[in-house]
Amino acid sequence: MTRRLKIDFVSDIVCPWCAVGLGALEQALDALKGEVQADIAFQPFELNPQMAPEGENVIEHVGRKYGSTPEQSKRSREALKARGEEVGFAFNYRDDSRIWNTFDAHRLLHWAEAEGRQAPLKKALLKANFTDQRNVADHAVLVDVAESVGLDGGRAGAILASDDYAAEVRERELFWQRAGITAVPSVIVEGRYLIQGGQPTAVFEQALREIAAKTEAA
Repeated sequence: MTRRLKIDFVSDIVCPWCAVGLGALEQALDALKGEVQADIAFQPFELNPQMAPEGENVIEHVGRKYGSTPEQSKRSREALKARGEEVGFAFNYRDDSRIWNTFDAHRLLHWAEAEGRQAPLKKALLKANFTDQRNVADHAVLVDVAESVGLDGGRAGAILASDDYAAEVRERELFWQRAGITAVPSVIVEGRYLIQGGQPTAVFEQALREIAAKTEAA
């Protein structure tokens, strides 16, 4: 009998390990077909809530925030590219790649949840940011990405031009912060079990199988 699990995937669309973690989670769920099904809700987390509208160069940002040298940053990007390839995700970093403010993207993701298109939008935004190197703070880009997954572009534009879903996103961010989430991706299963970081597929597969067994026994 298939066990259905509720998964909250707390993440940001400018978090590279979130892209890796999501790919690995999806691979694990594919391997567990017939054993485990998941209802995934993407929850907001902003790595850089104070990021300016014009964004910041990724290399400069990582150096300022983590003290990484350009050489260390390059090695990290190469490692990420390799991990991305393992889960079918393409990182196309350039020396002029930028990191963006993501609050408006989270507002669209909140709306997309009610429209039943949250997962496609999440993956399309990750691709827009990391693969296509687009400005995911730009409203025109966000509308285009929303339309690409079947959402109403006019409604998306109206949301972005207003404060719609701003309070809801902030409320959810605060909820997860108060729950102790300080790093992403954080994968919370059945509201109780935490899988932290961009783990390999095998780790997600084993954890989900064990959680399914525990919750079924309970």
